[in-house]
Amino acid sequence: MKITDVKDIGLEIKKRRKALGYTQADISDYTGLSISFIADVEHGKATVEFGKVLKLVNILGLDCLLQVRGE
Repeated sequence: MKITDVKDIGLEIKKRRKALGYTQADISDYTGLSISFIADVEHGKATVEFGKVLKLVNILGLDCLLQVRGE
């Protein structure tokens, strides 16, 4: 999926978490990230820390790929 804003990445993280059958509390326990942080990410809050978002992406088995447009 092409990610164009923080809401897109939040939606994908939420979809993956649910597909794996995890609650926000499960992910919080495993990663040490707060439930409120995970909720903020999933709701597309623009002020979250990107490093923590990447940790969440990685834990959920997703890849973040950057590529030049048109390639």
